[in-house]
Amino acid sequence: MTVSATSSLLRPRGRVALRVRRPSLSTQVDLRVVAVCAGLVTVIAVAFAVSVSVGDFPIPLVDVVPAIFGYGDPDADFIVRTLRLPRALTGLLVGAAFGLSGAIFQSLARNPLASPDVIGVTAGAGVVAVAMIVLVGAASSLTISLGAFAGALATAVTVYLLAYKRGITGYRLILVGIGVTAVLASLTEWLLTRAEIYDAARATVWLTGSLNGRGWEHVRPVGAALLTLLPVTLALARPLRALQMGDDTARGLGVRVEPAKLGLVVTGVGLAALATASAGPVAFVALVAPQIARRLTNGTGVSMVAAALTGAALVLLSDLVATQAFAPVQLPVGVVTAVVGAPYLLWLLARANRIGRGG
Repeated sequence: MTVSATSSLLRPRGRVALRVRRPSLSTQVDLRVVAVCAGLVTVIAVAFAVSVSVGDFPIPLVDVVPAIFGYGDPDADFIVRTLRLPRALTGLLVGAAFGLSGAIFQSLARNPLASPDVIGVTAGAGVVAVAMIVLVGAASSLTISLGAFAGALATAVTVYLLAYKRGITGYRLILVGIGVTAVLASLTEWLLTRAEIYDAARATVWLTGSLNGRGWEHVRPVGAALLTLLPVTLALARPLRALQMGDDTARGLGVRVEPAKLGLVVTGVGLAALATASAGPVAFVALVAPQIARRLTNGTGVSMVAAALTGAALVLLSDLVATQAFAPVQLPVGVVTAVVGAPYLLWLLARANRIGRGG
C-alpha cells in the first residue's frame, strides 16, 4: 500500500488530498473535508453534552458521561437518561437526516433551492399530521408520527409522478413541488381554522418543529433510518457525482440514470419523512445544512457526511438557543432554525435573480 499527497488543477486552489493505492483499491481522501468533519464532530459533542447538562436541574459536565451510561448518581441518571438524552439524540439524528436528505436533493437537482421543504415532502407530512390531530383526535405521538410518515411518502410519490416526463429534471421537480406545497399548505390552514383551540395549539407546535417532550420512541425510527439509509447514500454517491455533470455525461460514464435517480429520491424522501415524523417539519435545516457544508469544505459538490454533521450541529445548537434564550419558556426548535434559514433563503433567491440577469 502507498500513501501520497496530491494536488490537482480540478481541485480548488490550496486543497491537499491523500491518495491511497493498493493492488485492488485506489481512493482519494480530501484533507480539508476530513478536517471539517472532525471540527463538526467536536461541535456536536460539545453541544450534545451542554444540552444534556443544562436545565431546571443542572448536571455538571463532568457527570454527564457517567450519567449517560448509568454510572452516575441515581437522580442524575434519571434526569439524563429519561428526560434529556432522548431529546438530544432526537435532535442530533433528525438534524443529520435532514442535512443528508437536503444534500441528496440539491445534488440531484443541481439547484440550491431543492430540499424537502421546497418540494413538498414536509408539507405532506404536516397536512396528514394535522388531520390526525384535528379530525381523528389522535393523542398518541406514535399515531401522529405514522400519519406524518405516510403523508410525506404519498406527497413524494405524487410530486415524482407529476414531474416525470421522460425522466426527472431539477427545475421541473422544484416547480411541481412548489405547486404541491402551496396546495397542501392551504389544506393545512383550512384544517386549523376548523379545529378546537387545544387541537389547533397542538398542531401549530408540531408544524413549527419541536423537540419538547421527545422520548425514546422518537429516537428509534430516525436512528434506524440513518443506520439503513446512510450506507445506501454513500453507495449511491459515485453515480450522484456523475449525475451532477448531466444525464448524457452520466450515461457515457456507464451510469443507469433513471434507476440511480429513483434510488436517490427514495433515499432522500425516506430520510426526510422519518425525520419529520420524529420532530415535525423543522424548517430550513435541509435547505441550509448542505450549503454550509459546501462552503466549509470549499468544494464544488456536497460532501454527504459533512452535510449530515452540519445538520446535526445546526439542530443541536438551535435547540440550545430555543431552550435557554427565554428560559424557563422553551421555544420550538423550528422557530430558531427559521430565524436562521429564512434570511438565507431570501439571499439565495436574490443571488439567483442577479445571476439570471447576468450581473
